[in-house]
Amino acid sequence: MMANLTASATVEMEPLELRPNTTEEELQQIITAVYRQVLGNQYLMESDRLTSAESQLRNGDITVRGFVRAVAQSSLYQSLFFHSASQYRFIELNFKHFLGRPPQSQQEVSEHVQIYNEEGYAAEINSYLDSNEYAQSFGENIVPSPRGIRSVVGLKNESFNRMFSLLRGPANNDSSNNNARLISSIAANLATPIKPPTLGNGANYDNTGKRFRIAFSSKQGAARINKFSRQEWVVRYSQMSKTIQNIHKMGAKILKITEMV
Repeated sequence: MMANLTASATVEMEPLELRPNTTEEELQQIITAVYRQVLGNQYLMESDRLTSAESQLRNGDITVRGFVRAVAQSSLYQSLFFHSASQYRFIELNFKHFLGRPPQSQQEVSEHVQIYNEEGYAAEINSYLDSNEYAQSFGENIVPSPRGIRSVVGLKNESFNRMFSLLRGPANNDSSNNNARLISSIAANLATPIKPPTLGNGANYDNTGKRFRIAFSSKQGAARINKFSRQEWVVRYSQMSKTIQNIHKMGAKILKITEMV
């Protein structure tokens, strides 16, 4: 049997909260909502359900946050979003699934790259669920939900465009697209267009035809050997995502991205 967990991702809904004396029907709504949010609207087979964690939630042995953690640490979540996707896609989806928003900056993404590289998968997941932001936004018993599609104190206006970009189109099922959607706009601190129009005259739209200078420092080992550790590459917007990934694979650190005039 297959549980259909898809829903209109852009529709605002009241947060679901597990309260005392919740009925079985209400509990099932909460369980379904957690699966839908954390698994990115993935179709879920009955055999994939975490029956033990569901029982713990039903019995009060774990909170909704504990159930979210169980789903996030499961082999199913890893197979959908970790093993099959790029590291940047994995991180931007973690922000979406657990904090209900997109990454705010390249620094924020880099911090989570470092957490994963130094401490591993479980620590990367826990860094969201154990954060003050999660506690203040959802607490122990509210199901995480998108926050970037409405005005939220502390989030930039650009979060609306970025969250909408993560929610719409193929992202209605997050496992259907394994490429990072926001890496270029975040790294270059650019606005994220909600829907680029189709131009038949070959004209450039927004930032897509521009060139950018990426300044980065070589990794520490190389820096001790070379007199100059700073390097610069000039790339088109369409090349930025791949270039940034290559720079990080080299162990280098991006210092600045500026638009070529």
